[in-house]
Amino acid sequence: MPGNEILALLMFVAFIGLVFTGFPIAWILGGLAILFSALAIVLEVDFGIAIGVDWSYTSISVERVWNVMENWVMVALPMFIFMGLMLDRSGIANRLMTSFAQIFGRIGGGLAITVTLIGVLLAATTGIIGASVVLLALLGLPVMLKQGYDERLATGTVCAVGTLGILIPPSIMLVLMADRMAMSVGDLFLGAVFPGLLLSSLYVLYLLGYGILKPEGAPAQSDGATMDWSTIIDLIKAIVPPAALILAVLGSIFLGIATPTEAAGVGAAGAVLLALGNGVLNRSVVTEVVRETTKTTAFIFGILIGATAYSLVLRGLGGDELIEGALLGLPLGPTGIIIVILIATFILGFFLDWIELTLIILPLVAPVVANLGFDPVWFTVLFAVCLQTSFLTPPVGFAIFYLKGAIPAGIEATTIYKGVTPFIVLQLIGLALIFAFDDIVTWLPTQAYGP
Repeated sequence: MPGNEILALLMFVAFIGLVFTGFPIAWILGGLAILFSALAIVLEVDFGIAIGVDWSYTSISVERVWNVMENWVMVALPMFIFMGLMLDRSGIANRLMTSFAQIFGRIGGGLAITVTLIGVLLAATTGIIGASVVLLALLGLPVMLKQGYDERLATGTVCAVGTLGILIPPSIMLVLMADRMAMSVGDLFLGAVFPGLLLSSLYVLYLLGYGILKPEGAPAQSDGATMDWSTIIDLIKAIVPPAALILAVLGSIFLGIATPTEAAGVGAAGAVLLALGNGVLNRSVVTEVVRETTKTTAFIFGILIGATAYSLVLRGLGGDELIEGALLGLPLGPTGIIIVILIATFILGFFLDWIELTLIILPLVAPVVANLGFDPVWFTVLFAVCLQTSFLTPPVGFAIFYLKGAIPAGIEATTIYKGVTPFIVLQLIGLALIFAFDDIVTWLPTQAYGP
């Protein structure tokens, strides 16, 4: 194996190993880029081993970072984050919980279905996993536990539903993927609509079946309200504000009225107006939301800058060619190679966050997929669905960590792990359906923008 390929392999293995140290990912990525650049220079200058990476090559990182920071698509990122955090504090979810529970609470598993439906609406308006999981835990978990729900079902539902925000548009993950893949954000948003609805439908079917087969673990609400016109009107009043915001943001993108960046600005302004209308907008709320938005954005961009330098050096060492050669050299057809990529992504999701997988792994495997002739939108959404499971799989399942910090004392982490297991299986079923029927992803973008 040539020296540069050995360095590329060592660089990738070093990244995987250093992740477990708990050191900030951004510094790991940037530090490895500098370290292996210096190592390549030493090998070439002192030992005469041709590597092809020197300081003039790695200085291109400055230009790459500049291109990332001036990218107007990325401006949408902090505004979508602001929109999600502001909606988290607007009180909309509380009204939805009350209204949905009056209708669905009277059937077995109805409260869990209520949490699922609220989670779908939150996913389409926030896209922030931590905010969605914590909010659903605070609103839905005490109600389900009080009603006698099995702790595993209740915690698993909150965890799984909370992760929908990373897939259902507007998703900050899809914005990052579009930037890394030089793709249209609108295409990815449209492609992710039906997969997101498919997963949420699988959740609802599972909860309905659980309520029928194990009614003692998901009992009906004994004091459910009588169904009448006032109940329906209350539900409509609760749904209309977030639905209007979803229509304003996603509709303007899908119809070509606004760019994703402009639509993100509309969403941020709409979230402020909803908070003002609910009487919760004040200086402390604005200060807290702005501070959290800044921290989250800085965290993502820090990793983005480190990943830009890391990816550049890894490519200079031939890492992309090494991965492409290894995948194409497998004694499998194109479909088998895609399956191998998804399995590897699923396994890496046990240890790596979605940001690292999006910024490092996706750009490396994308050229292989393109050479095999697969639709890039289909594969990217498929990759996104696979990444969604990383929020539920230990030991780095962030949705589990978010929930553990918000649940009542006495519920063990093992209970949550057992609770999310059926939902991981459901997500894998959804992944298989999307893999087998690519129209689930490609039909809507084709209808909107043409083939």
